[in-house]
Amino acid sequence: MRIGVNALFLQRPLTGMGQHLFHLLKGLDEYDDQNTYVLLSPRFRHSSVGRFPHLSDRFQNIEVVSSALRRFGENFESLWWEQVGMVRACHREKIEVLHCPYFAAPFFLPARTVVTVHDVIPLVMPEYRVRRESRMYSSLVAFTVRRANAIITVSEYSKRDIMRMLQIPEDRIHVIGNAVDSSYRPIVDGRVVESVRQRYGIGPKYILYFGGFDVRKNVDRLLQAYAALPAATRREYQLVIAGRLLFRGHPLYPDPRPRIRELGLEDNVVVTGQIREQDKAPLYSAATLYMFPSLYEGFGMPVLEAMACGATVITSNLSALPEVAGDAARLVNPYDTQAISEAIGELLENEDMRSELRERALARAQHFSWKRVAQQTLDVYNTLAA
Repeated sequence: MRIGVNALFLQRPLTGMGQHLFHLLKGLDEYDDQNTYVLLSPRFRHSSVGRFPHLSDRFQNIEVVSSALRRFGENFESLWWEQVGMVRACHREKIEVLHCPYFAAPFFLPARTVVTVHDVIPLVMPEYRVRRESRMYSSLVAFTVRRANAIITVSEYSKRDIMRMLQIPEDRIHVIGNAVDSSYRPIVDGRVVESVRQRYGIGPKYILYFGGFDVRKNVDRLLQAYAALPAATRREYQLVIAGRLLFRGHPLYPDPRPRIRELGLEDNVVVTGQIREQDKAPLYSAATLYMFPSLYEGFGMPVLEAMACGATVITSNLSALPEVAGDAARLVNPYDTQAISEAIGELLENEDMRSELRERALARAQHFSWKRVAQQTLDVYNTLAA
């Protein structure tokens, strides 16, 4: 069987969808020795080549040149790729099953098609479609995805949202969870941890937030909850806000630093900026607590990464996060700043509870593997081919 994969997000390897596709392809290569995979993409940027997975010769890389469209901008070029370039490439390469690994599909399906929908945030949260172009694109992809032969999503919560928002029958939706790379593991080498802490100016004891900065990530309430802790606790435990600050000045992506100054937390909070990939596991491992009080997640990869590193996790009791965390994290109402603050204080004072949650987290993380993701994804391909 010739399976086509929209490989656009291999150009964006640091995004969640880029990481997901990268590891899915590696898993399929290890597990499936029967089928041929054709990775279809528009031009690749030179900076992305190094993150292209090393795959067997059953994986063919097909690039479609669209240089004449670059002058219209990246968004237009991506739309052309999804609706025209990829369709032409599928016909030319005689693709039997097409996998679109993110929330977009061609209007005219060139083959039996499966679409991975990680979440439907633009449909359930109106603040993410304020711009006219965003509303138009969301409407288009919602229509095209309804035409797909099968949907893969990453949680039961996302499945329910897809059924509700897109009116897709339950029997066409397959839930296949995420996983993390084997590099996410407890780092116990003190020299490695010390080197990472020094690199980012972090003290010996800290509470960690690592993730994005759009409003649904709820960083502002986390800062308020931390500010409500006793001053002595804040002096002992820094709050580390880690992650790349994007779209500065955009109302959907507020910069946390003005809020830090407003709350008088300049001496207690470290904003690291972008974290190197190899520094993530040591950073998770050495944190006294990992915080992820997001308002909405289709899955919540940072929670799984933190658990795989043996972190004590406090996360939201909403959306897919309880499904991912199970009984291996402390769940709180993310809208209740006092509840977040109280959970932090209780766990900082209770080392036995932290140790128990760490053990549960490591066990929980073992349930998520890229081999299983690859096996279940291949089952969907075979079902469509049949």
